Amino acid sequence: MTIFDPILDVFRGRAVTIPPLDGALKPNTILEDADAIATADAPDNLAELDGHLIFTTGKEVRSVEGGKVIWTAPSEITALAVSRDNTLAIALESGGIRFVGRTAAIIQGFNCPVALAFASDGALYVCNGSDTVGPSAWKSDLMSKNARGSVWRVDPRSGERQCLAENLAFPYGIAVDAAESRVLVSESWRHRVLAISFAGGEPQPLLTKLPGYPARIAVAPEGYVMSLFAPRNRLIEFVLLEDDYRADMMREIESELWIAPSLSPSRSFLEPLQNGGVRTMGIHKPWSPTRSYGLVVGLDKTLQPTMSFHSRANGTRHRITSVLFHQGTIVAAAKGGNAILRIAPSKGET
Repeated sequence: MTIFDPILDVFRGRAVTIPPLDGALKPNTILEDADAIATADAPDNLAELDGHLIFTTGKEVRSVEGGKVIWTAPSEITALAVSRDNTLAIALESGGIRFVGRTAAIIQGFNCPVALAFASDGALYVCNGSDTVGPSAWKSDLMSKNARGSVWRVDPRSGERQCLAENLAFPYGIAVDAAESRVLVSESWRHRVLAISFAGGEPQPLLTKLPGYPARIAVAPEGYVMSLFAPRNRLIEFVLLEDDYRADMMREIESELWIAPSLSPSRSFLEPLQNGGVRTMGIHKPWSPTRSYGLVVGLDKTLQPTMSFHSRANGTRHRITSVLFHQGTIVAAAKGGNAILRIAPSKGET
């Protein structure tokens, strides 16, 4: 790109390009074929409590084994983390973070908490996706091209907080690295992963030009695992460039029918990207343009992709929002597929 490109684009148009699913990201059907170890309505936020897997669904924290309800919140749960002393940090759609366990504090002041991670010293790191909308309004945040998110360090006992980074485009995942000197943060609307020092300072991009919108990140023995909750799409990228059209669309059309990422495969003929580009003779083409997808990526310690697990356009296990490495396998929450999946990492090796 040169300094003249913005001027020339007025006359020649602007190219819309998306990184391909290639190399370690080559499509497969591993997520679609994976074992479902639990089913629930829109499962999310996987964590480990005293050696057992837990997750959230709506207002409840449940155990994967048997589906036992561990805790019920006053509003929908948007993020979850467990400390070394088994204290649960639970973020809510209504705002704020509650603690269940030894720490009894309630932290207010976060209107869009979408990801949490504890460090070994008990400090809690928080992704506040946006300071203008709540977690459920993520689609509006994207289509408004906002960059009002932030990352914070919070002391659960005193409530003292420190802003480590701001003006982020919806930070949606966070993990403390092995050296415990920084956090890794997925910045969804800019399709990248950042490193942010515990001391704050300018975020450092480590992984850029992702083919989708990254969500939660978790530590794994060989590096990390990361979920991407929706794919990038040329039509969506084009709409993001057309401010007047996008403003009219958001004002006049229901959000479910926007040209925007979706949570699950298309079910209505009113949705965009229909007809021959998606189906031929009644068969949904796996390589067709799609607004929803299922994707988990394995990363090495330098944040480079080494393996991937997919549910393609014609699949049902879409919107993977949370991942965890547990007892030698990767566990993924398919929020758009109403299932929690278990995958052996070797299946995704390239």
